[in-house]
Amino acid sequence: MHYQAIQLNEEFSKLNDLWSPKLIGEMNDYQFKIVKIAGDFEWHVHEETDKLFFVLEGEMIIDFRDGQVKISKGEMYIVPKGVEIKPSAEKECHIMLMEPGSEVNTGGTKAE
Repeated sequence: MHYQAIQLNEEFSKLNDLWSPKLIGEMNDYQFKIVKIAGDFEWHVHEETDKLFFVLEGEMIIDFRDGQVKISKGEMYIVPKGVEIKPSAEKECHIMLMEPGSEVNTGGTKAE
């Protein structure tokens, strides 16, 4: 067994592209991914699973068709399955995602 902590700052330093999650760990059937975001992502929905957004640096917004939530550094939000969302960030934001390993990044469904 390999005993070494995951250094999040080091892992983020390896990311060059925005909106391109990188797998950093797995637990049971769940994956932990980190991603740098800025600007707007597309409207999408995760029909089969909830999705956790944990902001590690910066601030992001998740728009819903009937409102929005702002998530700041040190805060997290869990989007219930089946809810349409549009994530965004005015400035570069570092987040961790937790989702089942089988889940597609955009939820597999575009809903414009």
